Amino acid sequence: MLDPGWVDEHADSFDVFHLHFGFDAQTPSRLDDLLTALRGNGKPLVYTVHDLANPHHYDEGEHRAQLDVLVPGADRLITLTPGAAREIAARWGRTATVLPHPHVVEPDGLLRPRPPHDTFRVGLHAKSIRPNMAPLPVVRVLADAVAELPGAVLIVDCHPDVDDAESHWYAPGVLDELRDMSREGRLELSVHDYFDDDALWDYLIGLDVSVLPYRFGTHSGWLEACYDLGTAVIAPSCGFYAQQRPCFTYGHDRRGLDAASLRDALRRAYEERPGPRADPVERGAERVRIARAHELLYADLL
Repeated sequence: MLDPGWVDEHADSFDVFHLHFGFDAQTPSRLDDLLTALRGNGKPLVYTVHDLANPHHYDEGEHRAQLDVLVPGADRLITLTPGAAREIAARWGRTATVLPHPHVVEPDGLLRPRPPHDTFRVGLHAKSIRPNMAPLPVVRVLADAVAELPGAVLIVDCHPDVDDAESHWYAPGVLDELRDMSREGRLELSVHDYFDDDALWDYLIGLDVSVLPYRFGTHSGWLEACYDLGTAVIAPSCGFYAQQRPCFTYGHDRRGLDAASLRDALRRAYEERPGPRADPVERGAERVRIARAHELLYADLL
C-alpha cells in the first residue's frame, strides 16, 4: 500500500489514506513518491504520529528524514499526547489533533479479575532488546531495590534470540548476566519465545508493576495494556508516557539512568498499590469518542 503503483491501481477503492506504521523500509524519496501519487489521485493523507523517535533505530537520522516528508505532507495529523503535539508544532509548524490511544485489551479482558498473590511482583520484559532498551542497568538497580521491600520479587523475561549469534537481535552477555543474577536469587528469569496476546495478558495481569527500560521513545501500547489490566507502570522520563495514562516515572534517556529516581518510583508503586485500572465503561465510551473524532476528521477532508 506504500507503493505509488498500488495507490494508482486502487484509487477507486478508498477515500482517505491513513498511515500509522509500516514505513520503516521506505526511503524519504519513496515516501515523497507516495505523497505525489496520493495528490495525483486526489486522495488525502492522514498520518497518526505515534513515534517521534523510532524505538527500532539507534540512529534517528533516517526516521527524522521520513518524518520530514510525512509530517509536512499530510493533510491532517493525529498524535496521542499534548507533549507530542507541541513537539510537532515546534519542529514542523503543524497542528496535530490529540486523540488518546483506545483500549488494547478486548472488552471482556477489561472485566477480568486480577489474580491474588502474596508477593509484590515487579516485572521487566526485555523482549528482544530493541535499540531503545537498556535493560541491564535498570535490572541491576531494581534487584537491589526489590531486596529492600518485604515480599517483593523481581521477574525478568527475555526472548532467546538475544543469545543467538545468528540473530539480528543478538546481544552478547546479556543473558549471561541475567542468569548469574538468577542463580544468586536476585531475580526470577524466564527466557521464552514471543507471547501471543492471551499469554501476554496473562503475564501482565500477574504483575503488580511493569517497568519500561526505555532510553528513548514516544508512546507505548504496552503501557495501555497495563492500564487496561490494572498493572502499575514505571515509565522513563523520555517521551510522553506519563501523559498517556497514570504511571510512576523515573529518569532514563539517552544520557543515562537516574538510579535514585528509579528506586523512588518503585517504592512509591509498592506503597501505593494497587495500580490504577481502566474503568471498562469509560474505556468503551472513550473508544466511541475516538471513532467519532476520526469520522469527523475524514468527513472534513472529503
